[in-house]
Amino acid sequence: MEIRNEIKSYIVREGYTLSEVVEMLADEYGWSTSVPNLSGKLRRGSLRYREAIELADVLGYDLVWQKRKHE
Repeated sequence: MEIRNEIKSYIVREGYTLSEVVEMLADEYGWSTSVPNLSGKLRRGSLRYREAIELADVLGYDLVWQKRKHE
């Protein structure tokens, strides 16, 4: 549930609705225009890595792998 809320917070932070994000994903990457489809993936935690990258991209973000600092 935590990841779902984090992703939704990024959507809201950028001033978009879920419907607008779905439209952008459909235009840019050929995703389904079904809001329940994306909502279900977020709820179930079944968003694929490629889909997460594409979602971040339409919101103007890059997903970055960063080595943890050892204390």
